[in-house]
Amino acid sequence: MESTTLPEPKHAARGPLWWVSISFNILLFVAVCALGLYAFMLNVDLGDIKRRLSKEVESREQTERYLVDTRNLLVQTQHELEQIRSQLDLREAEFRTVITDKPRLPVVVGFRSSLMGKGMVAVIENASDRYLNVVLAARNPTLSTARRFALELAPRASHSFGHMEGWQFSSGDELSLFHEDFAAIRLSVP
Repeated sequence: MESTTLPEPKHAARGPLWWVSISFNILLFVAVCALGLYAFMLNVDLGDIKRRLSKEVESREQTERYLVDTRNLLVQTQHELEQIRSQLDLREAEFRTVITDKPRLPVVVGFRSSLMGKGMVAVIENASDRYLNVVLAARNPTLSTARRFALELAPRASHSFGHMEGWQFSSGDELSLFHEDFAAIRLSVP
């Protein structure tokens, strides 16, 4: 009897290739899923970036509108300020005209040391023949203090005004006398 060898079945040789093919397909499927997940994450990140960018654009537009409104308000305020300045200049010119039209206040003011030893005393002399009701304004520019006093000056008489009357004058103080019929007098204490 002759021995005959049967050829090996072909399916036995394909067995390991079949597992390689399945493994490769599984790896390919996992890679496709990973790429899909990565694409989804990129899409989510892209959506977040788009939302942040749109918020930044909206914020920038609001800021630009605010700046435009602020610039317009500034221009309007500057225009109003210029109008007020021109009105003030006009009023000042009218005031100067009225003041220069009034005669000089018939009063002579001098200063002496206080007999009590506290500062200076203003000696105000009425050189007219009538009673004068004047307003005395005293101001200390160093201390930024100021007060007003009403004085009645008898005709051809002098009136002393110092710390006993409500103001202790010192060098550099400003004294002003006002009367409605006369131009104001302004002095600085020597």
